Amino acid sequence: MPSVTWRVLDVAADVGYVRVESFTERTGDEVVAALQALQGANVSGLVLDLRDNSGGLVDPAVAAASQFLREGVVLVQLSRDGQERSFPVQTGGVATGVPLAVLVNGGTASAAEIVAGALQDYGRAPLVGERTFGKGAVQLIYDLSDGSSLHVTSATWLTPNRRPINGQGLAPDVAVPRGEGPQDVQLERAVEVLQGHGE
Repeated sequence: MPSVTWRVLDVAADVGYVRVESFTERTGDEVVAALQALQGANVSGLVLDLRDNSGGLVDPAVAAASQFLREGVVLVQLSRDGQERSFPVQTGGVATGVPLAVLVNGGTASAAEIVAGALQDYGRAPLVGERTFGKGAVQLIYDLSDGSSLHVTSATWLTPNRRPINGQGLAPDVAVPRGEGPQDVQLERAVEVLQGHGE
Protein backbone atom coordinates (compact mmCIF):
# COMPACT_ATOMS: atom_id res chain seq x y z
CA MET A 1 0.00 0.00 0.00
CA PRO A 2 1.31 3.49 -0.79
CA SER A 3 2.05 5.72 2.19
CA VAL A 4 0.99 8.88 0.31
CA THR A 5 -2.33 9.80 -1.29
CA TRP A 6 -3.18 13.05 -3.02
CA ARG A 7 -5.98 14.90 -4.77
CA VAL A 8 -7.18 18.34 -5.79
CA LEU A 9 -9.77 19.46 -3.25
CA ASP A 10 -13.40 19.66 -4.31
CA VAL A 11 -14.00 22.66 -2.04
CA ALA A 12 -11.04 24.57 -3.50
CA ALA A 13 -9.99 23.66 -7.03
CA ASP A 14 -6.70 25.56 -6.66
CA VAL A 15 -5.58 23.68 -3.51
CA GLY A 16 -3.80 20.34 -3.58
CA TYR A 17 -4.08 17.87 -0.72
CA VAL A 18 -1.31 15.42 0.22
CA ARG A 19 -1.85 12.86 2.98
CA VAL A 20 1.11 10.95 4.42
CA GLU A 21 -0.01 7.90 6.41
CA SER A 22 3.47 6.93 7.66
CA PHE A 23 7.11 7.30 6.68
CA THR A 24 8.32 4.20 4.85
CA GLU A 25 11.28 3.69 2.54
CA ARG A 26 9.15 4.83 -0.40
CA THR A 27 7.58 7.91 1.17
CA GLY A 28 10.13 10.43 -0.09
CA ASP A 29 9.64 9.38 -3.70
CA GLU A 30 5.86 9.19 -3.26
CA VAL A 31 5.72 12.75 -1.90
CA VAL A 32 7.72 14.01 -4.89
CA ALA A 33 5.40 12.19 -7.30
CA ALA A 34 2.31 13.61 -5.58
CA LEU A 35 3.67 17.16 -5.62
CA GLN A 36 4.64 16.95 -9.27
CA ALA A 37 1.20 15.63 -10.19
CA LEU A 38 -0.51 18.43 -8.26
CA GLN A 39 1.71 21.05 -9.86
CA GLY A 40 0.65 19.62 -13.21
CA ALA A 41 -2.93 20.33 -12.08
CA ASN A 42 -1.96 23.99 -11.56
CA VAL A 43 -2.68 24.21 -7.83
CA SER A 44 -1.62 27.43 -6.11
CA GLY A 45 -1.52 26.07 -2.55
CA LEU A 46 -0.98 22.80 -0.69
CA VAL A 47 -2.31 21.12 2.44
CA LEU A 48 -0.01 18.47 3.94
CA ASP A 49 -2.02 16.14 6.19
CA LEU A 50 0.03 14.49 8.94
CA ARG A 51 -2.89 13.71 11.25
CA ASP A 52 -2.74 10.28 12.86
CA ASN A 53 0.66 9.68 11.26
CA SER A 54 2.51 7.81 14.00
CA GLY A 55 5.90 8.24 12.33
CA GLY A 56 8.26 5.74 10.79
CA LEU A 57 11.72 6.15 9.30
CA VAL A 58 13.75 9.32 9.80
CA ASP A 59 15.45 9.53 6.39
CA PRO A 60 12.18 9.55 4.39
CA ALA A 61 10.85 12.19 6.79
CA VAL A 62 13.91 14.35 6.06
CA ALA A 63 13.39 13.77 2.32
CA ALA A 64 9.72 14.74 2.59
CA ALA A 65 10.39 17.92 4.58
CA SER A 66 13.14 18.85 2.11
CA GLN A 67 10.59 19.11 -0.71
CA PHE A 68 9.28 22.28 0.96
CA LEU A 69 12.53 23.83 2.28
CA ARG A 70 15.42 25.49 0.47
CA GLU A 71 18.12 25.24 3.16
CA GLY A 72 18.90 24.60 6.80
CA VAL A 73 18.50 21.46 8.88
CA VAL A 74 15.39 19.33 9.33
CA LEU A 75 16.26 18.11 12.82
CA VAL A 76 19.01 17.77 15.39
CA GLN A 77 19.57 14.43 17.12
CA LEU A 78 21.06 14.75 20.60
CA SER A 79 22.61 11.59 22.00
CA ARG A 80 22.77 10.70 25.68
CA ASP A 81 26.53 11.27 25.66
CA GLY A 82 26.01 14.85 24.42
CA GLN A 83 26.94 14.27 20.79
CA GLU A 84 24.84 16.02 18.17
CA ARG A 85 23.97 15.01 14.64
CA SER A 86 22.25 17.40 12.26
CA PHE A 87 20.14 16.22 9.34
CA PRO A 88 20.46 18.87 6.62
CA VAL A 89 17.78 19.83 4.14
CA GLN A 90 18.30 17.97 0.88
CA THR A 91 18.62 20.25 -2.13
CA GLY A 92 16.25 20.21 -5.07
CA GLY A 93 12.91 20.43 -3.30
CA VAL A 94 10.03 20.55 -5.76
CA ALA A 95 7.62 22.71 -3.75
CA THR A 96 9.81 25.21 -1.90
CA GLY A 97 7.77 28.24 -2.98
CA VAL A 98 4.20 26.93 -2.91
CA PRO A 99 1.98 28.24 -0.07
CA LEU A 100 1.54 25.43 2.45
CA ALA A 101 -0.48 24.51 5.54
CA VAL A 102 0.07 21.39 7.65
CA LEU A 103 -2.66 19.44 9.46
CA VAL A 104 -1.67 17.87 12.82
CA ASN A 105 -3.41 16.27 15.79
CA GLY A 106 -2.71 14.15 18.85
CA GLY A 107 -1.92 11.18 16.62
CA THR A 108 0.86 13.06 14.81
CA ALA A 109 4.02 11.55 16.31
CA SER A 110 7.71 10.80 15.89
CA ALA A 111 8.92 11.28 12.30
CA ALA A 112 5.73 13.17 11.43
CA GLU A 113 6.56 15.64 14.21
CA ILE A 114 10.03 16.06 12.74
CA VAL A 115 8.48 17.23 9.46
CA ALA A 116 5.89 19.44 11.13
CA GLY A 117 8.44 20.98 13.51
CA ALA A 118 10.85 21.88 10.73
CA LEU A 119 8.15 23.49 8.58
CA GLN A 120 6.87 25.41 11.61
CA ASP A 121 10.32 26.58 12.77
CA TYR A 122 11.24 28.03 9.38
CA GLY A 123 7.88 29.78 9.06
CA ARG A 124 7.29 27.69 5.98
CA ALA A 125 3.82 26.53 7.00
CA PRO A 126 1.39 27.05 9.87
CA LEU A 127 0.32 23.97 11.80
CA VAL A 128 -3.47 23.66 11.86
CA GLY A 129 -5.35 21.37 14.25
CA GLU A 130 -4.36 20.06 17.67
CA ARG A 131 -1.16 19.60 19.70
CA THR A 132 0.93 16.69 18.47
CA PHE A 133 1.72 13.55 20.46
CA GLY A 134 5.26 14.36 21.64
CA LYS A 135 7.35 11.34 20.71
CA GLY A 136 10.82 12.56 19.87
CA ALA A 137 13.12 9.88 21.23
CA VAL A 138 15.29 7.19 19.69
CA GLN A 139 14.89 3.99 21.66
CA LEU A 140 16.87 0.79 21.77
CA ILE A 141 14.62 -2.19 22.51
CA TYR A 142 15.92 -5.25 24.29
CA ASP A 143 13.73 -8.36 24.37
CA LEU A 144 13.91 -10.21 27.68
CA SER A 145 13.56 -13.92 28.33
CA ASP A 146 10.18 -13.58 30.08
CA GLY A 147 8.62 -12.05 26.96
CA SER A 148 8.82 -8.46 28.18
CA SER A 149 11.13 -5.82 26.72
CA LEU A 150 13.37 -3.04 27.98
CA HIS A 151 13.23 0.30 26.15
CA VAL A 152 16.31 2.52 26.60
CA THR A 153 16.28 6.06 25.23
CA SER A 154 19.55 6.60 23.38
CA ALA A 155 18.86 10.00 21.79
CA THR A 156 16.24 12.73 21.54
CA TRP A 157 15.15 14.87 18.61
CA LEU A 158 15.12 18.65 18.50
CA THR A 159 13.52 20.89 15.88
CA PRO A 160 15.81 23.23 13.91
CA ASN A 161 15.21 25.90 16.59
CA ARG A 162 16.23 23.30 19.19
CA ARG A 163 12.76 22.79 20.60
CA PRO A 164 12.41 19.36 22.23
CA ILE A 165 9.62 17.21 20.78
CA ASN A 166 9.60 14.39 23.31
CA GLY A 167 6.96 14.69 26.01
CA GLN A 168 5.85 18.10 24.79
CA GLY A 169 4.65 17.86 21.23
CA LEU A 170 4.13 20.80 18.92
CA ALA A 171 1.46 23.42 19.50
CA PRO A 172 -0.59 24.33 16.43
CA ASP A 173 -0.41 27.87 15.06
CA VAL A 174 -4.14 27.68 14.36
CA ALA A 175 -5.93 25.57 16.98
CA VAL A 176 -8.93 23.70 15.59
CA PRO A 177 -10.49 20.82 17.53
CA ARG A 178 -11.63 17.80 15.56
CA GLY A 179 -15.29 18.28 14.73
CA GLU A 180 -18.13 15.81 15.02
CA GLY A 181 -19.77 14.33 11.97
CA PRO A 182 -18.56 13.98 8.39
CA GLN A 183 -17.36 17.55 7.96
CA ASP A 184 -13.57 17.99 8.18
CA VAL A 185 -13.43 21.34 9.96
CA GLN A 186 -9.64 21.18 10.34
CA LEU A 187 -9.14 20.78 6.59
CA GLU A 188 -11.62 23.57 5.93
CA ARG A 189 -9.69 25.89 8.25
CA ALA A 190 -6.39 24.97 6.59
CA VAL A 191 -7.87 25.97 3.22
CA GLU A 192 -9.09 29.25 4.74
CA VAL A 193 -5.60 29.94 6.10
CA LEU A 194 -4.09 29.29 2.68
CA GLN A 195 -6.59 31.62 1.06
CA GLY A 196 -5.90 34.32 3.63
CA HIS A 197 -9.20 34.16 5.54
CA GLY A 198 -8.36 31.98 8.53
CA GLU A 199 -5.49 33.71 10.30
